This record gives sequence, structure tokens and C-alpha cells, in this order.
Amino acid sequence: MASKSGTGSTTGAELEPEAKLKPKSKATPAPEPKGKSKSKATPAPEPKSKPKSKATPTSEPKGKPKPKAATTAKPEPEPKAKPKSTAKPESHLAMVRRARRINRELAELYPYAHPELDFRNAFELLVATVLSAQTTDLRVNQTTPALFAAYPTPEDMAAAVPEEMEEIIRPTGFFRAKTKSLMGLSAALRDNFDGEVPGRLEDLVTLPGVGRKTANVVLGNAFGVPGITVDTHFGRLVRRWKWTDQEDPVKVEADVAAIFPKSEWTMLSHRVVFHGRRICHARKPACGACPIAPLCPSYGEGETDPEKARKLLKYEMGGRPGQRLSPPPDYPGAPAPALGAG
Repeated sequence: MASKSGTGSTTGAELEPEAKLKPKSKATPAPEPKGKSKSKATPAPEPKSKPKSKATPTSEPKGKPKPKAATTAKPEPEPKAKPKSTAKPESHLAMVRRARRINRELAELYPYAHPELDFRNAFELLVATVLSAQTTDLRVNQTTPALFAAYPTPEDMAAAVPEEMEEIIRPTGFFRAKTKSLMGLSAALRDNFDGEVPGRLEDLVTLPGVGRKTANVVLGNAFGVPGITVDTHFGRLVRRWKWTDQEDPVKVEADVAAIFPKSEWTMLSHRVVFHGRRICHARKPACGACPIAPLCPSYGEGETDPEKARKLLKYEMGGRPGQRLSPPPDYPGAPAPALGAG
């Protein structure tokens, strides 16, 4: 019996350690979760790389506002260009009215307007006009007294010694070519017109060195036949005033002739040339001292300050002598000095 109980106690004692070993078997898997945490730590860099991929698209919205600013800046000049399109061009009728008003005001400004070449007859005017090419009327007026003293008639001039005439007219420039023209036209007058200057344009233009401009000067001032003289001053001013946009003198003459009655042609030419020589200069127009400035579409091309503009005035408008040695009695300025006198 005792042995049975002993065996029973031994079995009970042996079973206790088995119960104690069970927690050890549970403790062995404990490292596994630690190992799992290590395996979970490896994907940690993945979420860190995601913010980097997100940072790249953030630069895109920053670049988008720049093209927007460029597109909004382009339409800005458009409103400024609109007022230009609203300006109406001047009608032909309005231009004609303005042109005729300019002529009336020029008539008040230059009641003494006249041809600025000294002459006593049609032949002297013809010769002086040929000499005036590429020089001033003043230089011609200072030269012709000696020329007409030596050759008073077409017959005398046609028989001149070329070298002697060249020496007389040398101050006018191009003296050889001008001598040839003067001797040629004098011979034509002697041979074809009985030594008289013809009073028709179609006859005058047949003479050597004589074109429409010279013919109109002679017809208007020696024969009383109306004509428009298109010289450099006349052409410059009528283009500034928008009476024409033509450059060819014949076309300029036709355009201006259509604006004014024929009775005005000769005096209109004198007034326009006077204004071009005294106020409306080629390089520095005296806009600030011009009485017809309100009617001029080219106002502002020259000096607009009144004080500075007044210093640009020439001849009698600027208190200086004119171009003629023998001006008309109503001319308000002083006569020009003789050659070599000043």
C-alpha cells in the first residue's frame, strides 16, 4: 500500500515540472513578434519616398501662373489702338475749303507778294528764271545787271562769246550749262520768233532750258496769263498742307489747279513761295511763329516755341533785306545789296 501511495506521490511530483515547462514553450514564440517588427521596419522607407513624389507635382502649379500673366499682358495695347481707328480722314470738300482759307490768309499776310527776280521785260524774266536753277534769286539778281548790260537783246546774247558769258554768270553756278541754254534759247528766239518771247506755253517749252515751271513764271508775270509755278518751295508746302501727295511737278500742278479758280493761280504761287522762303522752311519750319498754324496738318514738324520760332524768320519777316535789288514800291523790306556790297 505504501508503495502505491509512493508511486502516486512520485507521479504527482513528476507532473508539476511538466506544468512549469508549459510557460517556457509559450515564451519561445516571443522573439517572433520582435522579428516581425523588424520585417515591418523594412517598408518604412516606402512612405518616405512618397512625399518626394508628391513634391514634384507641387512645382507644376508654381509654373502655371507665369503663362497666365503673359496672356493677360497681351490685350493691354488693344484699347490704346482703338482711338486711332475712330479718327475720320478729311474729306476732299473739307480739304478744298481749308486750302482756300489758307490762300486767303496768305493774301492778308503777304499783300506785297511778287516774283523775286528783277526784270524789265519778258526776255530778262526768261533769262533770269533760267539762271535761278540751283541757286537763289538773290544771287541771280546780283548777277543779271552785268549780263543784261553786255547782252540786252536775244540777238546780242545769241552772238556772245561763250567764255565771256560764262565768266559773268559764274556766281550762279553751273555756268557752262547755263551759258549753253541762254545762247540756245536766244538763237531760237531770233530765228523762230522774230527776237520776241512767245506768249504761249507750247511755244515757250520748245526753247532750250525752258520747262513748264519757267514757262508759267514768264506767262504769269510778263503776259498776265495765269499759271502755277511748282518749284521746290511750292511742292514742299502743298504736300505739308495735304493739298496733294504727288512728287512729280506736273501732277502737283494739276492737283492744285483743280482746287483754285484760274484767276488765283499766279498770285497763289507767289504767296506759297513767299511763305516757304520766310516761315515754312525745309529743315526748320517756324511753326511757333506761323499765322496759319491752326490750318496746317503738319504743325509740329518744326520749332513750336514762339520765341525760338521767331528767330528762324527770314527776309522782311525777320527784319532783313529781301532778294530783289529793285523791289516793288509796296515791298516793306529793304532792297538786297548789290554783288560784293555785303
